[in-house]
Amino acid sequence: MTKLMLWVNISIMIEIAKYTENPKLSAMFKALANENRLAIFNLVRQGVGDCCRLTLEGNACSCVCDIGRQMNLALSTVSHHLKELRNAGLIVCEKRGQWVYCSINPEALDQIGAFLRG
Repeated sequence: MTKLMLWVNISIMIEIAKYTENPKLSAMFKALANENRLAIFNLVRQGVGDCCRLTLEGNACSCVCDIGRQMNLALSTVSHHLKELRNAGLIVCEKRGQWVYCSINPEALDQIGAFLRG
């Protein structure tokens, strides 16, 4: 699937989600419509990283520094995108010492899956 097709599909889902009973769903799709946020979300989902690999509540997680390294983005840019994903309810973050670990919010995945299944 090309990036344009992905963007169009996500844009359509955003419009459809506006009319559902769950207003958070629209915010989730809107957050994922950004190419960098979608890539970061996928990295968090996969639990990538070597330096700080842990689990949060049984879910694989990634350290912000690992995400920045994988994406080749400044940590401030990664932090901004993570804030948008967190505000949309797609990820949860936990600070441990000087490191911040992010994992997927399984409830958000359930909501998106239920919406897509109809």
